[in-house]
Amino acid sequence: MKRSPVLILSLAVLLVAAFAAPRVIRAQAKPVIVVQTAKGNIEIELDPASAPKSVERILELVKTNFYRGQRVHWVQTGVVQFGDPQSRDMTKVDLWGRGGSGKPIGVAELSRGPFVRGSVGFAYRTNLKPETADSQIFILTGPNPALNGKFAMLGKVISGLDVAEKLAVRDVIRNVTLKGSLP
Repeated sequence: MKRSPVLILSLAVLLVAAFAAPRVIRAQAKPVIVVQTAKGNIEIELDPASAPKSVERILELVKTNFYRGQRVHWVQTGVVQFGDPQSRDMTKVDLWGRGGSGKPIGVAELSRGPFVRGSVGFAYRTNLKPETADSQIFILTGPNPALNGKFAMLGKVISGLDVAEKLAVRDVIRNVTLKGSLP
């Protein structure tokens, strides 16, 4: 069977065009965690580019159900915080906010900010160094530029900020899960 030079040339052009065309690279979706409380859910979009080691640590904890049954241990104007496993024990109220998973992040991933309403950060005790951040998460319900350059920004609330505003000390964190995966 004889092939025409035009047909062969056309096929060659199509093949070259197919392989030489710019490839569309899909941006990887940012992980979203869901904080489940009796007052509703809070969805947080994590930003691995901002604080890669800190986000990785939070995702490790979420995958092990670390936050299940903990309580909100600190609420001030403009901020709510959880992530201390001691908060499961009502006899240790005086110690709440001092505990963690026992595996500090080991690096200081300080974000310039801006820390605005809805920002989510990785907490550490102020008398310690930022690399001691371990498991505690804070959600800003109001802006706080004083945090810029002092904490790792994990991401932002994308849904349920009104729920975060209603949380009080001792409210239970039912669980924190990765959206799209089984609890």
